[in-house]
Parts: sequence; C-alpha cells; structure tokens
Amino acid sequence: MNNSVRIGFGYDVHALDYGRKLVLGGIEIPFDKGLVGHSDADALLHSICDAMLGALALGDIGKHFPDTDENYKGIDSKILLAEVYKLVNENGYTIGNCDSAIVIQKPKLAPFINDMRSSISKILDCSIDQISVKASTSERLGFVGQEEGIKVMSTVLLIWKMN
Repeated sequence: MNNSVRIGFGYDVHALDYGRKLVLGGIEIPFDKGLVGHSDADALLHSICDAMLGALALGDIGKHFPDTDENYKGIDSKILLAEVYKLVNENGYTIGNCDSAIVIQKPKLAPFINDMRSSISKILDCSIDQISVKASTSERLGFVGQEEGIKVMSTVLLIWKMN
C-alpha cells in the first residue's frame, strides 16, 4: 500500500434521546438530548474513523471496535480515533486534511465548531487548519429534521510519509 495519497469517506448516524450526553468532536455540548450508542456515540469522530479506515481499505469502525464487545461500552470516542490514527501511521500515512459535515436540527453548533476542530487536530497530531467541521440542519425534513437523530459525513485525505 504505497500510493502517495489515499481518500476515504465516512458516514455515521445516531439517534437522539433524553438522558444521554451530546458529545461531538470530543466536546460535550449542552443540550437536553444526547446520542444513543454503545460508546459515547460521538458520530463526528466515528465518521472520521470510518473515513480513515476506508482510505486504507481496513474495513469500518464496527470491525475494529464491535458494539458486541463490552470493552467498548461507554468508551470515549477520542480513544477510538486515536487508535485508528495509530493504524494510519503504522501503514505509513499521515493526515492531509479532514472535512466533515454534521446534519442536526438542534442545537446550533456554530459556537462549538472551533473547539471540535481543536480537539480533533490534537488527536490527529495536525494543524487545526487541516480540520474542517461544518454544521447544517435538514430543514425539518426526515428523522434529523424531526430531531430524532443526527447524521455526519467525513472525507479524509491521507498522505504517504516520505521517510
């Protein structure tokens, strides 16, 4: 696997429900609902994991961290992202850039975007300028618009590390 660049795409969906924390990009966001999942359900970090794994043709997050494994119950998704990035490095690559789009009706995420970018850049050992996070609503359409869940898409560019 020695292409100079590799591109990956990731996608994740989680339901919103009361009694859970809303964690996105490793940042806790004040809201009356949170994401439901086996881990902390950080859909942004999960989509980035899937994008990196996809770029390297290494499967998906469920293959590496199955929700049937109690070791991952409630786990902080920053740990999962760090583990996936370790695989990226072990395969001879580093981050070129990452671009993510979060689709959520509420809450408004603009005040938290830079904190998310900073959190992700620290985990991926890169400049904040290499991390883009955008947020949008679905104009009240579908499960996102009805405030039942969230969806996130991410694309990453991995660059071969010249030794």
